[in-house]
Amino acid sequence: MRVVAAMSGGVDSAVAAARMLDAGHEVVGVHLALSRSAATLRESARGCCTIEDAGDARRVADRLGIPFYVWDMAERFQRDVMDDFVAEYRAGRTPNPCLRCNESIKFAALLDKALALGFDAVATGHYAQVVERVAADGGVVRELHRGVDADKDQSYVLGVLDADQLSRAFFPLGDTTKPRIREEAAARGFSVAKKPDSYDICFIADGDTRGWLTKRLGEQPGEIVDAGSGEVVGTHQGAYGFTIGQRRGLGLDRSAVDGDPRYVVGVDAPTNRVLIGTSDLLGVDLLTADHARWCGPAPTSEVRVGAQVRAHGEEVAAWARVDDTDPEVVHVRLDTRLRGVAPGQSVVLYEGTRVVGSATIAATSRQRVAQGAG
Repeated sequence: MRVVAAMSGGVDSAVAAARMLDAGHEVVGVHLALSRSAATLRESARGCCTIEDAGDARRVADRLGIPFYVWDMAERFQRDVMDDFVAEYRAGRTPNPCLRCNESIKFAALLDKALALGFDAVATGHYAQVVERVAADGGVVRELHRGVDADKDQSYVLGVLDADQLSRAFFPLGDTTKPRIREEAAARGFSVAKKPDSYDICFIADGDTRGWLTKRLGEQPGEIVDAGSGEVVGTHQGAYGFTIGQRRGLGLDRSAVDGDPRYVVGVDAPTNRVLIGTSDLLGVDLLTADHARWCGPAPTSEVRVGAQVRAHGEEVAAWARVDDTDPEVVHVRLDTRLRGVAPGQSVVLYEGTRVVGSATIAATSRQRVAQGAG
């Protein structure tokens, strides 16, 4: 196959490209230029899209002896990821930009361009596995599964991929742990073998999400309200700077009332109010999610699944069903209440290690319980 290897400049994508070459594919390395001013980013930036990263990727490609190109996708990234990120926080939601990037950039814009240029597939350094099985009709079905390294598993952020995208995707690292990947990179003589992993949001290099949003949305003073009493207990400079489950950074004169710590339990964007309450108000077990994406056929009835709402969060046993009137809406009923679940987050559904699909949480609630029940 003719394969585009997405090379971020890190150790994972470097080994992924090398493994695709070892497997006999015709490989071309591509670095995605996602910043309109990459040259201004600091060398110590914790993201994965700096000008230094492009240089690291090129050196790996040279060592492998494969062609290397930089594809400018800054405008698309700005529109589909960064602008979406700002809009979601403005609306009082908590987005995951890595999922949006995988959906809109790496497996839409990148794959579409690769196919248009005559390539067959895209390979990335994600820690996930594509497992092929024979279907009842004799055809081959490709399934997305968790990576074997539980600490690095990235199947959650790939839950937005559909069956067609999976048919043209390779994740060569899914069967290996991260320490072994670093050892392999060193053995291959890659200069990035000991390069630190990227953290946080790639376009917020200093990790200060609230400060980054304030520069774009401006200060918007509002009230912090106790959800139980309705009392105004403080003020803030922008509701967009808060997310459900947050405890620190509330800026209150008293961090607790009656000895109980307070958490953000709601963000009301229309009134610019932040609601706080005790931890018992955080647990939810009913999720309504939209923008459903299925890694294979959509479920036709209520199905037993594992549900995960954070990239490295716990998986909770649940029931899921597609809405009777809107196929893009999914209802998820959790066996165990989860705390700090916010609209805008993604819920990814699993059957064992297989990713069934994902959807974006639109609303949360809890089942009614009998009086006196926990």
